[in-house]
Amino acid sequence: MAQDTARQAPVAPATPARGLLPLVLPALVVGVGASLLYLGVSGLATELQHALWENLPDALGVGRYSVLWMLVVLTATGVLVGLVVWKAPGHAGPDPATLGLAGTAPLPYPVLPGLLLAAALMLAGGPSLGPENPILLANAALAVRLGRGAVPRLPGEAWAGLGEAATIGALFGTPFAAALLLSEALAGRPFRGLLWDNVFGPLVAAAAGALTTTLLARPSFDLDVPALDRPRWSDLLSAMAVASAGALLGMTAVYAFPYVHGAFRRLRHPMVALPAGGLVLGLLGALGGRLTLFKGLDEVAVLARAPDAWSAGQFATLAVVKLAALLVAASCGFRGGRIFPSVFIGAALGLCAHALFPAVHPSVGVAAGVLGLLLAVTRHGWMSLFTATVLAPSPAMPALLCIASLPAWLLVTGRPQMQLREDGTAVR
Repeated sequence: MAQDTARQAPVAPATPARGLLPLVLPALVVGVGASLLYLGVSGLATELQHALWENLPDALGVGRYSVLWMLVVLTATGVLVGLVVWKAPGHAGPDPATLGLAGTAPLPYPVLPGLLLAAALMLAGGPSLGPENPILLANAALAVRLGRGAVPRLPGEAWAGLGEAATIGALFGTPFAAALLLSEALAGRPFRGLLWDNVFGPLVAAAAGALTTTLLARPSFDLDVPALDRPRWSDLLSAMAVASAGALLGMTAVYAFPYVHGAFRRLRHPMVALPAGGLVLGLLGALGGRLTLFKGLDEVAVLARAPDAWSAGQFATLAVVKLAALLVAASCGFRGGRIFPSVFIGAALGLCAHALFPAVHPSVGVAAGVLGLLLAVTRHGWMSLFTATVLAPSPAMPALLCIASLPAWLLVTGRPQMQLREDGTAVR
């Protein structure tokens, strides 16, 4: 018995309460501030979007989403963002193709205005990217700069973690997404003490960010697709098939990413690459229609509210065009993230499966399609499962998606990621 006890691994000591309590106030402040920054940038982008796509074309007597207006606005957006990237301090941050969702070194303070302006212009102009990466970078940098000045005893890494967690909470309106991402990050490196001690401060920040966003903006990721009341064996097979198809579709973009990025990189100057990318996005918008513009979260709700309103061919066209738009926007230099457009692509794929095979329940198709796309594009398993689950909430959905994630994960793990090194090669 004594020998068995001696062989047991040492138990990591828990952090005492007096070591965690000093984190609460800084985490609350960072959480509220991160949400306010996110809401401010989003609000500015929304006002600019109304001006560009409604007020201005109405004043000029041009169709709001006509082919001509799509080409003009998206090309002009490329020109404006290119001007910011060219002239702003630090060129509005690093090449977004080289960035993951989190963990980037904090940016210098003078870079942030240009980064946020480029993100707001992108969100308003219609390229298929979301706000997550620029807001994460800005909030992490602000948390480090302001936090270390106020509470020097906390290291910069801790402040950056608070800023990132707060932003994830604010973006999704719940702290659970941040907690899941943190658990993935901590699993890849040694940490001291208990897991819950390590996520205590970031979880407070994420909760504060989520609550602030919820109180001020009332976001919802529930697409209101028909609920799955009682799962059948066929639903499990459908989920596995659609998630695997989503992973394969996402991997086509992943494998094409270095080549498309390299083509735009050869244009050398942002005032050439970004307008060229905007023009290509305008042509793709003309092909796919207005639903393939913007980050995709509002647009996917339009699809989900009427899953039988489009044919399988139309859903397939929306998915492919949006995937191409995501690939171009992420390659040519627009500042933005890839999660929200992937949600649209996955949902369109799942609804295409439902249109082809009515036995595929629409909520299963949507959730499984989003799961597969996100696994391919982000490689964050917990984040992908969480996002897919909240889009089509049902008591039976988490179990279906957990099983469906297994074959999809086998298709993507160990393969290139949708993130590039500085030399243009894919990260694995």
